[in-house]
Amino acid sequence: MAGVQDQLEIKFRLTDGSDIGPRSFPAATSVANLKESILAQWPKEKDNGPRTVKDVKLISAGKILENNRTVGECRSPLCDIPGGVTTMHVVVQPPSVEKEKKAASQPQQNKCVCVIL
Repeated sequence: MAGVQDQLEIKFRLTDGSDIGPRSFPAATSVANLKESILAQWPKEKDNGPRTVKDVKLISAGKILENNRTVGECRSPLCDIPGGVTTMHVVVQPPSVEKEKKAASQPQQNKCVCVIL
């Protein structure tokens, strides 16, 4: 019985309302491993998918989960129903490298604006 409680059924809800899963994960699984699983299972037909683990944010019970924590540490006692499925929301952040390149390519201009009333 202890082995069953160490397993969590998790499904991942994407921003468009579709789901990945549910799948069973051990409580000792790190959040980073969950994100790698999401990358591997990401629907190919969806545009703007994550490229790396850093592009994915997981939200469970209103909290953003940190990569170095385990699923067992992050689960909320309010949301755990024996035999139930935990839903985690997936947010994909657009890569910030493109924004940084655009900002670096444009020279900054110092402008002074004076207003006399």
